[in-house]
Amino acid sequence: MDRTELSSLGEFGLIKHLTEHITINQKSTVLGAGDDAAVISETGEQSLVTADMLMEGVHFDLAYVPLKHLGYKAAVVNFSDIYAMNGRPEQMVVSLGLSNRFSLEAVEELYAGILLAAEVYGVDLVGGDTVSSKAGLAISITVIGKAPEEKVVYRKGAKNKDLVVVSGDLGAAYLGLQILEREKAVFESTPGVQPDLEGYDYILQRQLKPEARKDVVELLSQLGVQPTAMMDISDGLASDMKHICDQSNLGVHLYEDKLPIDPTVVSAAEDFRLDPTMCALNGGEDYELLFTIAQSDYDKIKGNPHLTVIGHMEEGSAPLLIARDGSAHEIQAQGWDAFKTESEEES
Repeated sequence: MDRTELSSLGEFGLIKHLTEHITINQKSTVLGAGDDAAVISETGEQSLVTADMLMEGVHFDLAYVPLKHLGYKAAVVNFSDIYAMNGRPEQMVVSLGLSNRFSLEAVEELYAGILLAAEVYGVDLVGGDTVSSKAGLAISITVIGKAPEEKVVYRKGAKNKDLVVVSGDLGAAYLGLQILEREKAVFESTPGVQPDLEGYDYILQRQLKPEARKDVVELLSQLGVQPTAMMDISDGLASDMKHICDQSNLGVHLYEDKLPIDPTVVSAAEDFRLDPTMCALNGGEDYELLFTIAQSDYDKIKGNPHLTVIGHMEEGSAPLLIARDGSAHEIQAQGWDAFKTESEEES
């Protein structure tokens, strides 16, 4: 395949090339990419703003992450933060740091994933920047969302005896990463060996192409359920549950036998000699929604296949995991920490 050097377009030529076919879907977008700044109209609702930065070699490995998947995931994980506030994402700004090893065709592939996510979730790409990088690929995305003031949900609103609910299932993304890292190690030690990925479709998809739970936010609205606290599970259930506990000044009792874990996760965990419960608690990157609701709302969600009650908030208690045998163990947050050293991660 022909390779087009980025230097042949220049910065502004690259930006024009990547953005000239963007379509606008949101009524609040007055002007998108192409001027000094985008123009967004105020609608009387509260604005929600989130930003995320991904660095090659820290947050992703291009040895096994396709560029289109990377672009899609980079956008979706930011949308997830807006849904975690019970809002809806409307605009995003994308900035890229690119080294000279990336061709125009490679950048187009990355952008194709970003634009696909924008199309799927109805978000307008309204601007950004590109710069030269000497440290590999860097992706910075800012997303702007909206929500009525009375609908915004914070981490700090949980009340004593509120039920703790999670969407979907947990631990799959972490096991997907373990499989990809294993196959990379095999390939590096024996070049030419084909990766053994059979039977792992679900957990690989959860790692490479996660989805934000827009459907859950819409479902809760339809059911008439207003969460009292909410966040998305990016760093692991244990870490993120402790955020809600800390900001709500409460403890929690989570029940091991209630944690939703897919059978493929259990099987893969056994292959790696890992405890499925620990994968669910500390794996991260599930991007499911973790939220609390009043006990009076239980009947509204009871039996819903997308939602699982996994515990309750408890005043005057440390965050505890109640094991299957009934014993209680303080929850230790061992999920992702952006500034943890390798030695600390290994200890």
